[in-house]
Amino acid sequence: MTTRRGLITDSFKVVKKARTAEKQEKTPSPPPSQNEDQTETIREEELQKLQQFDLDWRFGPCTGISRLERWERAKLHDLNPPEEIRELLQMCTDPEYSQSLWSEYPF
Repeated sequence: MTTRRGLITDSFKVVKKARTAEKQEKTPSPPPSQNEDQTETIREEELQKLQQFDLDWRFGPCTGISRLERWERAKLHDLNPPEEIRELLQMCTDPEYSQSLWSEYPF
């Protein structure tokens, strides 16, 4: 006959947690406001357009100069850079907007 060995859980005391206030009701956190979401989405779209401008080789190299300088240089050489890019660059003073993807500014 074989002897039956006990389970490892048999050597530990069973402890039950006390119920507090029968499942406390959690107050739901308010959803993020749409205004903040829209602002963030608009910013992301604008930065995406500027990155596409950086990656477009038709407007010349973009290392070592700001995006606005590159836009002006492209305009000077009749390369027809998008007016929307110039408007974005003049509207915002944030370095993330003004510097190209390959600038020395650490984002």
